[in-house]
Amino acid sequence: MRFPVAEYGSKEVSFFGMLLFVFLILSLFFYPWVSILVCLCMFFVLCFFRDPTRIPPEGEEKVLAPADGTVIEISHEQEENYLKCKAIKIAIFMSLFSVHVNRISYGGKVEFIKHIAGRFLDARSPKSSSQNEHNMIGILTNDGQTRILIKQIAGKVARRIVCDCTVGDNVERGQRFGMIKFGSRLEVFIPEDADFKLAVKEGEKVHAGTTVLGVLKIGSKE
Repeated sequence: MRFPVAEYGSKEVSFFGMLLFVFLILSLFFYPWVSILVCLCMFFVLCFFRDPTRIPPEGEEKVLAPADGTVIEISHEQEENYLKCKAIKIAIFMSLFSVHVNRISYGGKVEFIKHIAGRFLDARSPKSSSQNEHNMIGILTNDGQTRILIKQIAGKVARRIVCDCTVGDNVERGQRFGMIKFGSRLEVFIPEDADFKLAVKEGEKVHAGTTVLGVLKIGSKE
C-alpha cells in the first residue's frame, strides 16, 4: 500500500521530520510543553504533502480539476503561448490547507512545456496569472485537433513549482504531474470554439482528479 504522502515532497518531509524529531526530544527533556507545538508543526507538514488516492469519474470527455481548491475566476481571454486563440479560463486557488498534488485534466499527448520566471503576488489576484512565476503544460487531445493548456502559478508563499511531465509524454485524466509548494493557483484553458460545456461556477469547491469542470467532446467536428 502506498504511503499517502506526495513523492514530490519527500525531501521536505524527511528534512522537517528529522528536524522536528530533534526538537521533540530536546523539548521533552527541557520544555515538555513545547512538544505539543512540535507535534502540531509535524502534523501540518504531513497534511500539506498528503496525497490521497483519487479515482477519476467515468467518461473520457470529462475535463477534471487539476487541483483542489476554490474556483475564483471563469473568464474569456486570448491565450497566445500555446492555444493561439480566444479561450475559456478556469482559475482555481489552493490554500495552505488544500491537497497540493496536481493532476492532468484531460488525456492526450504533452506537446508544449514552458516555465516563466516572475513575481510572487497573492495567487488570488488576477495579476498573478500573468505576472507571477508559472509553468505551462500544453496537451494535444487524442483526436489530434483539440488542445488544452494547464498553468501552474506560484503564489505569495509558494516558491517552487514541480512538474514531472516532458514533451512527448502520453498522459491520462487524473494522473499526477506535479505540485506547487505552499499555496498557489492553477488555471485550465479550453479553446472557445471547442465543443465544451462548463459544469462549475465561481466560488465552487473542487477536488483534483474527481471534480468535473466541464465536458469536452472531441472528434465531433468535420
